[in-house]
Amino acid sequence: MTKAGPRATCPCMNQIPTKPEILEWIEQNPTLTAKRDIAKAFGIKGAARIDLKRMLKELEAEGHLEKRKRSYNDPDRLPPVSVLAVTQADKDGDLFAKPMEFGGEGNEPRILLITKPSDPALGIGDRILARLTLVQGEDYQYEGRLIRRIGTNPKRVMGVFRKRAEGGRIVPIDKGADREWAVSEADVNGAKDGELVEAEQAGPKGRMGLPRARIVERLGDPSAPKAVSLIAIHQHGIPDSFPDEVVAEADAAKPPTLKGREDLRELPLITIDPWDARDHDDACYAHADDDPKNKGGHVVWVAIADVAAYVTPGSNLDREARKRGNSTYFPDRVVPMLPDVLSGDLCSLHEGVDRACIAVRMVLDAEGQKIAHSFHRGLMNSPASLNYEEVQDAIDGRPNEATKPLLEPVLQPIYNAYAALKIAREKRQPLELDLPERQIVLDEKGTVTSVNFKDRLDAHRLIEEFMVLANVAAAETLLAKKTPLLFRIHEEPTPAKLDALRETVQAAGLTLAKGQVLQTSHLNRLLDQAAGTDDAELINISTLRSLTQAYYGPQHIGHFGLALRSYAHFTSPIRRYADLIVHRALITAHKWGKDGLRIEDLDTLDETGAHISDTERRSMMAERDTTDRYLAAYLSERVGNEMTGRISGIARFGAFVKLDETGADGLLPMRSLGREYFHHDADANTLTGSDTGMIIGIGQRVKVRLSEVVPITGGIALELLEIDDQQVKQGRQSPAGRGPRGKATKHKRKKDKVKRKVSRSRN
Repeated sequence: MTKAGPRATCPCMNQIPTKPEILEWIEQNPTLTAKRDIAKAFGIKGAARIDLKRMLKELEAEGHLEKRKRSYNDPDRLPPVSVLAVTQADKDGDLFAKPMEFGGEGNEPRILLITKPSDPALGIGDRILARLTLVQGEDYQYEGRLIRRIGTNPKRVMGVFRKRAEGGRIVPIDKGADREWAVSEADVNGAKDGELVEAEQAGPKGRMGLPRARIVERLGDPSAPKAVSLIAIHQHGIPDSFPDEVVAEADAAKPPTLKGREDLRELPLITIDPWDARDHDDACYAHADDDPKNKGGHVVWVAIADVAAYVTPGSNLDREARKRGNSTYFPDRVVPMLPDVLSGDLCSLHEGVDRACIAVRMVLDAEGQKIAHSFHRGLMNSPASLNYEEVQDAIDGRPNEATKPLLEPVLQPIYNAYAALKIAREKRQPLELDLPERQIVLDEKGTVTSVNFKDRLDAHRLIEEFMVLANVAAAETLLAKKTPLLFRIHEEPTPAKLDALRETVQAAGLTLAKGQVLQTSHLNRLLDQAAGTDDAELINISTLRSLTQAYYGPQHIGHFGLALRSYAHFTSPIRRYADLIVHRALITAHKWGKDGLRIEDLDTLDETGAHISDTERRSMMAERDTTDRYLAAYLSERVGNEMTGRISGIARFGAFVKLDETGADGLLPMRSLGREYFHHDADANTLTGSDTGMIIGIGQRVKVRLSEVVPITGGIALELLEIDDQQVKQGRQSPAGRGPRGKATKHKRKKDKVKRKVSRSRN
């Protein structure tokens, strides 16, 4: 039954309601949100309707409401009847779901499904129509009750098969999947005990209350080192084999000729990549500008593989590349967007061979500002394929045989141009996060030999700045020529995320400006304040978490993190479909040929942008899961060892710790924190001991013992020994005020001083 708002029963109102009153009505009456309904509820008639219309438009402009057809809705709230996708079951067997459409700015809401005995069995992946009820004080935001199931999409599960007398069981490899699956003898499909298998849901729960599964694929020994990335590929549904017709098209490709191209082969365009790079899709060259009007200026060339010449619109190659969206990189293999004959050969800018390219010539002034640029479809021949380390060594006075002849004519001018770009970068103030990148080193068998943190060299930064500059040039050119394209979009943080960041910042005794339009320079000043302190890592991680996720779309919104108004991905078409779209747009804009964008491509740019944003996130999750499993395998022989780290996350079931040595994330489950009850404060992001008052919060230093490692899931369990240099006693803690509080209590006092109550209604 719909609840009435505070003034719903007073049709004799003489005054226009306030904005908070309108928002409260909409919150309590989600099915009565049309302007007519609101006017009726508050007794608004005649000319007063004009004032109501104005207020609704203001609320819409302020982001509190969004207009859907003729009704207004809070964009962060779900409609009372929604289409959901079933996502997971927790260890207690409770099913959760996510909305298929969510237009809010905050985190996507989590929905607990309340089922009845008469409801059909639901599996992960099922789409359902459900009636939603908003709830408070839980780790989910809504409860959903099934109306009906929409179509069928049997859930897939990957796990280790355990043979039993009548069939067997599948033990899932997902960290959060604690329930086994029952397999009947008829559905074993020849699987052997201990094998890694993929199965699909085969029906409702059996007699033992377990979901039933049918094995559809056997994947071999799960303990084999090279099975780690294979698990992620299957688990996330990443296509890892090319259809025959796609391979046939790639095999028919021919080396490029000069026809229809500018001859750029005299330019010493070199590639600079990681030592283990699997492809080379960008090359660069720079020299001093000889124009007397640009004293101290530079000319920078960036050449990118002309993938569009091989992957033409509507071809089998094109359809497969769009389906994949991007290449996915693992420590032991790559799942490419394009077949290897293209990605590893004809489209790769190898040393000493002619290659098709689209190049941009950019003119910089003495302070690194781009004052002109032009695009060229050409043929190039790279004199050298170098790696970052040898280039940096050459500049630092340690050239080798490959870099010595290139040092003065090629490498030094590139670094001179980079020195100017650093001046421009300092003025622009892109976000400067300090988050070290891990590198997992494998031996020939695929076993982890070491986990290192990559050094950040000027050679890395140089290439990054050149690529950013080329991407900006591509976006600006296509905007000037009024040619549709896919931008790389990064929106500024939401107010809610900024409020959460400010609480963390203030608890650390730092400041973040408020009451002004947020700029990256404000965040950089915050990061500078934290640099060199115990809170540096906490502030960097918290700042990263406050950011929205970048995505692709045809809207010209800008890139907040890079502090750029116009930005598109142009520099990696071998591994990103978005870049291929930009290349085709440049071909169309310059009338270079018939392999540009088609009209039907323009009509689906929104859909393409959403799809490849999803495939990008899919690859990121697969790469992260693979890293977790490799790190767990690396640590599996060190169970019982003591390690140091920092609290990196808080949940109702425990705390997460990022270990110093490897960067691996482990879980401190509640049972390892002692026998007292810990209260989870979701707003403050803390756990508080009921007996001792001990506070566990993000950023605190800890010493832990590695208690359990499960390589196949990537799970790492820890036992808490010390927090902020204070020893934690195991077993029941002493009464409040007598336990290990130390810095933890100071941490809470700071939080209590700055903690504010966040109203759930948006005033």
